[in-house]
Parts: sequence; C-alpha cells; structure tokens
Amino acid sequence: MIKKVTLNSTGVKALLKSDEALQICKDYAYSAQSKLGSGYEVTYMKGRLRANAEVAAVSKAAKQENMKNNTILKAVGSSGD
Repeated sequence: MIKKVTLNSTGVKALLKSDEALQICKDYAYSAQSKLGSGYEVTYMKGRLRANAEVAAVSKAAKQENMKNNTILKAVGSSGD
C-alpha cells in the first residue's frame, strides 16, 4: 500500500540552508578538489535558498586541463566513492 507523504515546505527550506547541508556540500567539493591537484579552488556559502559549494579551475593550466578533459565534472562525479 502506498502512503502519501506531505513535505513541510518550511522544514525543507530550513534543511536546504542548514549547517549540515553546507557541510555535505563542502565535503563533496573538497573530495573532488583532492582528486584534481593544484590550480583548483573550493568556495562555499549559504545562499538565499540553499547551501552551495563550488570547485573552480583558477590557474591557467587547470583551466586548460578542465576545458580539454572535463576534469572537475569527472572529479565531482566520483566524489561519492
């Protein structure tokens, strides 16, 4: 038997902006960065709607490597390992 679940929108909004959500985002970003080497930077913040983390290529060599091989996407994709 399937039961209907009703989410509390206020609670979901709070969860998306919570310290715990931010920590999960940071963990994924730093895990990806550790696979990339130098030239990549992690930034994170609590936005208006949710917690965010970003991995960016900041050096010229890292930018070229990422454009050629899509290294950030590959590193983030394997962060759950």
